Amino acid sequence: MTTPRSGKRFIAWAAVAGVVAGAVFLAVAELAALVFARTASPILAVGAFVIDIVPRPLKEFAITTFGEYDKIALLVGLGLAVLIASAIAGILQYVRPHLGAIAIGLAGVLSGAAIVTRAEATVLAYLPPILGTIGGVVILVILGRRLRAWREASTAAPVPENPAHSRHLDRRRFLMLTTIAGASAIVVGIAGRTVSAVTSSAEAIRKAIKLPAPRSTVSIPSGAELDVKGLSPLITPNADFYRVDTALTVPTVDPETWTLVIDGMVDQRIELTFQDLLDMGLDEYAITLTCVSNEVGGGLVGNAVWQGVPLRDVLAMAGPQSGADMVLSRSVDGYTASTPLSAVTDDGIDAILAVAMNGEPLPPEHGFPVRMVVPGLYGYVSATKWVTELKVTTFAEDEAYWTPRGYSAEAPIKFASRLDTPKSGTPVKAGKVPVAGVAWAQTVGIERVEVSIDDGEWKPAKLSKPINEDTWVQWVMEWDATPGTHYVAVRAVNKNGDLQIEERAPIAPDGSSGWQRSLITVS
Repeated sequence: MTTPRSGKRFIAWAAVAGVVAGAVFLAVAELAALVFARTASPILAVGAFVIDIVPRPLKEFAITTFGEYDKIALLVGLGLAVLIASAIAGILQYVRPHLGAIAIGLAGVLSGAAIVTRAEATVLAYLPPILGTIGGVVILVILGRRLRAWREASTAAPVPENPAHSRHLDRRRFLMLTTIAGASAIVVGIAGRTVSAVTSSAEAIRKAIKLPAPRSTVSIPSGAELDVKGLSPLITPNADFYRVDTALTVPTVDPETWTLVIDGMVDQRIELTFQDLLDMGLDEYAITLTCVSNEVGGGLVGNAVWQGVPLRDVLAMAGPQSGADMVLSRSVDGYTASTPLSAVTDDGIDAILAVAMNGEPLPPEHGFPVRMVVPGLYGYVSATKWVTELKVTTFAEDEAYWTPRGYSAEAPIKFASRLDTPKSGTPVKAGKVPVAGVAWAQTVGIERVEVSIDDGEWKPAKLSKPINEDTWVQWVMEWDATPGTHYVAVRAVNKNGDLQIEERAPIAPDGSSGWQRSLITVS
């Protein structure tokens, strides 16, 4: 006889069966992706689809809350969603046979659509979701039948000649099959993703790259770096450089097969290989990059020494035509950015195709083998990673990834200043306290930085000697701090005499603004 308690037990086991079926779905799909199409992982494709469709406020919230771990947070969220959906499918299959199988089939269709519509999808990209769906449905149907047989056996009268067999055989069959299927899915899934990650890793390829010595190098002037504890270093180490992009997993690009196509409104279509770029000769450029998602006082800004070739030289080979005003750059994963043509052809702007960062080939997460770096523009309209196409066009004709999502098509950087030390929430002792930070105004340069304590007089800070007008400068001011709480504010003036914007503005549509004002505790 089935009691309410035993009924709940079977519902719980039905949920477990659904989770196991979901795990089999993903494991088979991962294994098939390893064989047929490396980019056809359902969980990663759906994750990339989510990144594309979520509203702008949620994107900004994720970047602000999780920073460079936003992709991990998304994957964890997707994992929980898959877990819950799989459990529901298992319960549906138990309560009403075929409904759970239909639910898994629908999941397969949706994940397949997410896979085949990606820019990097191959001709066999449809196979992993199909095979995964078949595996998940088969396991769910079998486990559903076993579970119902167990339930029926538990409510039926025992067979006199062998009561133990009639009561426990179906339970053992269900538990054994569930355990084997679940364990196999875990082993196959983890092995498939691990093998895929190892065999597709760009790191081994990257380490084998031998870049030619640059024809010119960046000279760091004496006094370019101030010796202040807690102050951001002049050159941001690669490991600490911010990362914000739409790629759920880092694309793997072999420089041996990489090509850059320049087409659109040009006199002739050009296709360059990685070696073609190297043969043009490399030069060093010190350039600060800023993300449009950087809030006042935020850390989504960094300074590096890049090696590359001028974009104007590359575009000149194709011959941009009259009337063109934009370059639509495209990444291997389909991401696009709209850069004013004038910004990449002006002789006074060091817009480059970069192949190295701080003395080594670009790290995979920063665009290996080739990325764009354009001073004076926010990254979302200029700093395309894993770039593979430059289309000369017009703003009227084409739009990039972020434009329909509420961001400006053109986004010159709003120059800014940041307080690095002392930090809010970290008390300092009374006495001489260095107040220090960085300030940037790409293509123009910083003229001075001023600091105000408790809304008092604005006093000039000491500036480091700039490397050039495209990099940030460090600044410091000695503060005779007294016990209590104090407000420290900072602002900058660029070399055109413009004062940093005081009014606060949100990230969208073209970058935040405002003076940083921090509450500092002095003990």
